[in-house]
Amino acid sequence: MVLYAKSLGASATVLGILAGMMPLLVITQIPAAKFLGRIGYQRFVLTGWSTRVAVIFLIALLPLTGGFLDRATQLILLLALLLAFNVFRGISSAAWLPWIMELVPATLRGRHFAREQVWTNGASFVVFACSALMLGGHPTPARFGAVFLFSALAGAISLPYLRKVPDCPPPPEAAGGKGPVPWRALAGHPPFRKLLELNVAWSVAYGGVMTFVVKFLKDGAQMPDDRILLLMSVSFAGGLFSPWLMGPRLDRLGSRPLLAFTMATGVVMGVGWWLIAAGLAPAGNVLVLPLVVCVGLVNAVFSAANNRLAMQLAPAMGRDHFFALFMVVWQLTLGLSPVLWGLLLDLVGPWSAHGWGADWNRYSIYFALVAGAFGVAFWLCQRLDEPKAAEFPTLMRELLLDEPRRWWLLLTGR
Repeated sequence: MVLYAKSLGASATVLGILAGMMPLLVITQIPAAKFLGRIGYQRFVLTGWSTRVAVIFLIALLPLTGGFLDRATQLILLLALLLAFNVFRGISSAAWLPWIMELVPATLRGRHFAREQVWTNGASFVVFACSALMLGGHPTPARFGAVFLFSALAGAISLPYLRKVPDCPPPPEAAGGKGPVPWRALAGHPPFRKLLELNVAWSVAYGGVMTFVVKFLKDGAQMPDDRILLLMSVSFAGGLFSPWLMGPRLDRLGSRPLLAFTMATGVVMGVGWWLIAAGLAPAGNVLVLPLVVCVGLVNAVFSAANNRLAMQLAPAMGRDHFFALFMVVWQLTLGLSPVLWGLLLDLVGPWSAHGWGADWNRYSIYFALVAGAFGVAFWLCQRLDEPKAAEFPTLMRELLLDEPRRWWLLLTGR
């Protein structure tokens, strides 16, 4: 979508809106949450997913309208169709976390989310690589349409499998639970408030990374489209690596140390991209590939640990509304973030200067601020309330000392 919008002449601000639309429209979960008990989890999700698949078929036709529509009109239609897609997605996703919480026992949730990341990132790796082959270095509108059609067909194939996921009735409302929802009280609950603060900081740091890394590689590093897609497919290798990191540790050590690890990795990632954008390191595979892997790794680990901690903190009463508020705050800031970053990049524009041995331009400024935002998020991780969670040094000792020692014993027998 980012590359197609770029081909239509989209600015950084428009790309930010495009990237932010999906998480922004999760706000529709707030009004949707009150209908879950009436409609049921499976029916709610299935209806929303079926409708959004229909919208993807319309998007697949859009690149073929270039013969009678100008690029500006096509871009407006693309944004309108994505608006419809994300409205239906946002409404239907209100049922997803409550449904998963009812299906997966508390002691297995860390393992469940780790395995989910394997399948999600494995499929994404394959799809991005196939998309790169389908698009080529200089894609035509027909090639973009073919990629979007593939997406629509895959979405249609997924619907029968969604029907096979066991349904379960929503938990009954507690007595007296028919009045107004105490949104302010839910948001003010101290453990929940700290989790929301962390999600805001994370969203500011990570919200525009995927979009503006693609834009930087396209404009700043002058890479062809197919190479960019192949590089971004490698980001999902980070997600595939995450179960080794999370698997047994997430349930045993807790979410807090894993969340702190993602923020520390995010700081390293931001500094690495800054070095390239500032002209202090070459945009070669030796540095770019590990940084792209980090993009996928931090997202996979954060998503799993964040969802698990939210389930740990969710009260029994008003659980659906708790999850709706949690997802809205997380995704709303995740959606606003690329819009604001896009405005910043357009504001800086072609300006550049040299100081402290580095080139300062819109991309180096952006990546420096991203590294700083991850640093703030790391500090907020230390304030999280999670009973029986291990400390961050415990996790690092396992990763840097115990794990290498275990592999050394396995390989050498001594």
